[in-house]
Amino acid sequence: MTSNVLISVSLVYVAFLFLVAFGADKWAHAGRGAWLRSPIVYTLSLSIYCTAWTFYGAVGYAARSGLEFVTIYLGPTLVMVGWWWILRKLVRIGRAQRITSVADLISSRYGKSNLLGVIVTVLAVIGTTPYIALQLQSVTLSLAVFGAEGSGAGLVTADAPATALWVAAGLAVFTVMFGTRNLDVNERHHGVVTAIAVEAVVKLVALLAVGIFVVWGLAGGPTDVARVIEASPISEWQLDSGRWVALTFLSAVAFLTLPRMFQVLVVENVDENQLATASWAFPLYLFLMSLFVVPIAAVGLARLPEGSNPDLFVLTLPLAEGRDGLAMLAFLGGFSSATSMVIVAAIALSTMVSNHIVMPLWLSLRQEGASVSGDVRNVVLIARRVSIAVVLAFGYLYYRFSGGGEALAAIGLISFAGIAQVLPAMLGGLFWRGATRVGAAVGLIAGFTIWAYALFLPSFGPALFSPEMMTHGPWGLGWLRPQALFGVEGMAPVVHALVWSMLVNAALFFLFSLVSFPTPLERLQGAQFVNVFEHSQARRGWARGAAEAEDLLIMAQRIMGGAQAQALFRAQAAEQGKSGYLPDTTPEFLERLERQLSGSVGAATAHAMVGQIVGGAAVSVEDLMAVADETQQMLEYSSQLEAKSEELARTARKLREANEKLTQLSIQKDAFLSQISHELRTPMTSIRAFSEILRDGALDGPAQHHYAGIIQDEAIRLTRLLDDLLDLSVLEAGQVTLNIQQAALGAVLDRAVASANSAGEGRVLDIRRDRAREDVTIETDTDRLAQVFINIIANARKYCDAAEPRLTIWVSKQKGGLVIDFVDNGSGIPAEAEAMVFEKFSRLTDQQKAGGAGLGLAISREIMNKLGGAIAYLPGQGGAAFRVTLPSPEG
Repeated sequence: MTSNVLISVSLVYVAFLFLVAFGADKWAHAGRGAWLRSPIVYTLSLSIYCTAWTFYGAVGYAARSGLEFVTIYLGPTLVMVGWWWILRKLVRIGRAQRITSVADLISSRYGKSNLLGVIVTVLAVIGTTPYIALQLQSVTLSLAVFGAEGSGAGLVTADAPATALWVAAGLAVFTVMFGTRNLDVNERHHGVVTAIAVEAVVKLVALLAVGIFVVWGLAGGPTDVARVIEASPISEWQLDSGRWVALTFLSAVAFLTLPRMFQVLVVENVDENQLATASWAFPLYLFLMSLFVVPIAAVGLARLPEGSNPDLFVLTLPLAEGRDGLAMLAFLGGFSSATSMVIVAAIALSTMVSNHIVMPLWLSLRQEGASVSGDVRNVVLIARRVSIAVVLAFGYLYYRFSGGGEALAAIGLISFAGIAQVLPAMLGGLFWRGATRVGAAVGLIAGFTIWAYALFLPSFGPALFSPEMMTHGPWGLGWLRPQALFGVEGMAPVVHALVWSMLVNAALFFLFSLVSFPTPLERLQGAQFVNVFEHSQARRGWARGAAEAEDLLIMAQRIMGGAQAQALFRAQAAEQGKSGYLPDTTPEFLERLERQLSGSVGAATAHAMVGQIVGGAAVSVEDLMAVADETQQMLEYSSQLEAKSEELARTARKLREANEKLTQLSIQKDAFLSQISHELRTPMTSIRAFSEILRDGALDGPAQHHYAGIIQDEAIRLTRLLDDLLDLSVLEAGQVTLNIQQAALGAVLDRAVASANSAGEGRVLDIRRDRAREDVTIETDTDRLAQVFINIIANARKYCDAAEPRLTIWVSKQKGGLVIDFVDNGSGIPAEAEAMVFEKFSRLTDQQKAGGAGLGLAISREIMNKLGGAIAYLPGQGGAAFRVTLPSPEG
């Protein structure tokens, strides 16, 4: 078979995969093709575990080490059979927290620590590099088999490096085209997953076809194959129980922690029920993949020339018998095994690099932070595409500099042992609320360092570690020999590195978690992960801060895209009873927005970006609860929060019924009660939380005074709010009694200015008046009129943003009444907000900073209506300007 035919068939096969991926993407975006989300497609996508190592290397492994190859299948089988305990929890957490990668999982669990995300990302990239090199080597070797003359013993041609480079480049192009089309990783890559499922069928059919040919076409049947196996070196294999357990454990851990496996197991999962089917279907798939491994190895050892590469028996046996068609099918099976692994691994690693390295660096270098101009989506997509190319380049460089001479199984085990270092932090985070990011970081770094020193760097051969160093250790220190640390000898290099790295990793993780104290956010996230089935949706992390909805919308559009972001904001505004695209920045909305953004840039980066705009403030009550009670605080607080919400809901219903009876304006009152329930909740929550802290005691004098002061301030705030509400309710119901009397307008203004100044709120306000014009006798309720004047003057003191705030009070007589204008020298009120200034709870600045509930002007409007006058906002006066109109004194 000529190389041109081989290349042509490969290109046709790749084009077919392109069509499959493209068609699946089109069907998914059109809302059709429910079969794309079926458990069978999900199960077949898990077949990326079966890489070229499994397709080619398992036979070579069996030829060299007997039945030890079974451990590579046994580990994942045990994990899938026990899916109810670990995998189900991982999938539930992934959906609840919008996890995008294994680095995102670790980062999110430990307080959304981007440092941990960086550590896991670097570990994953380096640990996966040998595995990518293995796939390139397998494709290169298989191509060399077809290019070699004679029996096809598997000799590597001089063009192998160039072949590997072209293969890496082609895989990079395919991955970029179908792995970075959608920014949100949680939208899932239906096209890539479907193509992988097709490749799973191809490699299974290919391996079964070669096995059937070997057993019945070459050996004469099962009985004859049994005799061949008994006569081969495979029958002399002896079980090493320690090594068997270690390799089974290693394969099980790798199945959980490999970036590509996490991608298909967790990120691409659309329904937990898929796991139930995969729990038996995937072990069955693994059984079929391993069914003919030993017969192929035994027959290959018996029939092929001595020195033939056993890793390539799947190809060389059909070629030696002149079965070119079967050999081509076997080549496509191996090609599918290699390409599917590289594609998914590159997607997963590029997501990790983009979310945990590129985006945080980009944000830190931009002084404007998360609200910068420009399209963040382009930054993320470019970062992921470049990362894919870099990851494949690393794999190619490892292939070149390591010499490509290792057996496929040996290279795969190196990668497995490196990625396994994530296990202590992962399982500790899933099941132990006391785990901390300090413990996770120290354990990861220590375990990764031992793996690199004892296994990864020695794989480069004498180029890095000389034979003298391997034999005597660095500087002659024998106890530091890479493959005999602390004098422990007799173990295989992989087992030796695995045992030491995992022991040190787990020990330091446990020790440093015990001696370090987690942050409040770690506590909150720990409770969410460990108790995910109890309260998957009960996350809270943001307080009402200084965020403007416009800034958040701008940021969301640059990451999520305009249509998706606007739909999110419009839906949230509608839920709050508002029109338009600008909802109130409540803690619930900020949490929802962070969830959506995490699908595109990862949990840690999304948290940081929202924090830059909001101010990064976590809810104080939750933080205090998390720190105060180490074991049960989140569950207790959740029950208290539910009880409190029910109580407030009952109160809100009673207020609404009473208000409807008084005003007969049901639509307006519904909106009013919805807002007041929120305004009441904020001080009540603070009073309750801090009073519980005082009740529990264990505080010194200054701390008690501080917390008591907070309770007093919140009680005053609540009282002021209730006074305003009652006042407004009386006015709107028409039950107010007016005390009409004659008085001088100047005297009423004097009283209002003195009262507003005594409040002590805001900066010094320069008030300018013309007392001659104020020498007017009016007949009105002077107390109520003074209340209107006080509200206007107090607002000027709070909100006038001039360097030297000034308020001018000007009295004039106009047709129809007496006019009093209040004009400050600030920037005024935006045109789009002028219509809302007299609405209840309408605020133009941050509520926490300004204080009050936004009822002052609404009360003033009701008072003026009762007095037969009016109050209005005057635009175009250079600053904020209000006009109070009284009935003409002569009238």
